[in-house]
Amino acid sequence: MLEQCEGSHAVAQAVALSRPEVICAYPISPQTHIVEGLGELVKSGALEKCEFINVESEFAALSVAIGASAAGARSYTATASQGLLFMAEAVYNASGLGLPIVMTVANRAIGAPINIWNDHTDSMSMRDAGWLQIFAETNQEALDLHIQAFKIAEELSLPVMVCMDGFILTHAYERVDMPDQAQVDKFLPPYEPRQVLDPNEPVTIGAMVGPEAFTEVRYLAHAKQMQALDLIPQIASEFKAVFGRDSGGLIKTYQTEDADTIVIALGSVLGTIKDTVDDLRAEGVKVGVLGITSYRPFPIAAIREATAKATRLVVIEKCFAVGIGGIVTRDVRSAVQSRPQSVYAVVAGLGGRAITKASVHKLLLEAIADKLDLLTFLDLDWAVVNRVLDREKKQRRSGPVAEGVLRDMGSAPVRVA
Repeated sequence: MLEQCEGSHAVAQAVALSRPEVICAYPISPQTHIVEGLGELVKSGALEKCEFINVESEFAALSVAIGASAAGARSYTATASQGLLFMAEAVYNASGLGLPIVMTVANRAIGAPINIWNDHTDSMSMRDAGWLQIFAETNQEALDLHIQAFKIAEELSLPVMVCMDGFILTHAYERVDMPDQAQVDKFLPPYEPRQVLDPNEPVTIGAMVGPEAFTEVRYLAHAKQMQALDLIPQIASEFKAVFGRDSGGLIKTYQTEDADTIVIALGSVLGTIKDTVDDLRAEGVKVGVLGITSYRPFPIAAIREATAKATRLVVIEKCFAVGIGGIVTRDVRSAVQSRPQSVYAVVAGLGGRAITKASVHKLLLEAIADKLDLLTFLDLDWAVVNRVLDREKKQRRSGPVAEGVLRDMGSAPVRVA
C-alpha cells in the first residue's frame, strides 16, 4: 500500500512487520523516531509478542540484544554516532558470538567537535567489526533492506547493520510502498536460531579461546561474510518475487554500460549523483554511477566486473581515514588492482555539508579531464584552512582548531558563563 511517511516511520513499520520478539534501544538523534515508533506499537498492542526493554545506555541496548538473541529471540536495536562508539565492545561481541541481531545505524558524524548531522564516520568506524553493513539510498530501500536483513542475519547467524543517512532519510517524508503482514510472513519465516542457550541442551557461548584455535574461529567469521556475497543477491531475488520490486543486492548500476567514467558512492547521495549524470549525458559525456549496497562484505568481484570498461573511477564518500585518505576508495582500488584505471577519492558531505549538483558537475568535469588530485575534499574552504595553519605556526597558544575555524568564518561559538 502506498503511504506518504517519514523515513523513521517506514523503518519502524518494516521492523514491526518482521515480528521482532525483543526491541531495546537508547534514544540518540537521528534514530530516535524509529524506536519511539516501535515503542508505541508495542505499548498499543499493535506489535504483539514483543518486549520493548528500556535501557540506560547504548552499551546496555546492544548487550540486552545479545542476551535476547542468545536465548533464541529475534532481536532488534538502533543507534547512531557516539551511541555506536559507546557500544563498540558489544558490537564486536555480537559478531564474534555469531548472533543474528539487526541494528539500524542512522548515520551521523562523530565528534569532537560536536556535530549531529549526517556523514558515514560512525558505521565506517565499525566496518571491520564482523557485522554485515548494507546501505540504503532511499526510504523505500531502507524499508525493504530491514525486512531482508532479518532473513540474511538468521540464515548466516551473523548480525547486520542497516545504514541509512541521518536526517536526510530518517526525517524526510517520501512515498513508500508499505507491505502487508501476509507478504512479509511469506518472505520471512519464523526465527529458527542456529544456536540457542537451552538448559536442556547446554552449550557454551562466548568461551575462552586460546592461540591454538583463535585463528580458525576468526577465519570462519570471514568465511561467513564470503557466504553472504552469494546469499545477499539470492535474498534480493526472493524479495522481488514476493514484493515485485528490485531492492537490495550487492551493487546497483546506472548508465554504466558505455561509461568512460564511473562514479561510486553509498547512500542517499546517489540520487544527486544520478541527476548530475543525467545532465552530463545530455551534454554527450559518457558517465555512469555504481552504488554500493553491501559495504561489508565488500563485493570485489561485482565491482570489478561492473567497472571493467571504464577509464576512470571517482569514489565520492562521506568519510575518510585521517592520515591516509578515502576509506571506500581503498577498497575500490583493491577491487580493480592491476588495471590501468585512475581511481580518484573525493571526500564530501562531512558533518552534513550539502553535496550539490553544481559541485558534483564541476568535480566530474575535472575528473574527466584528469585534473583531480588522487584525494580531493569537495568544497573545502582552503582560505580558512590556511589561515588556521598559518596562525598555528606563528602562535604557540593558537587555541582550539574548531573555534578558530568558526571565528574565521564569522560564526564564533557561543560562550556560556
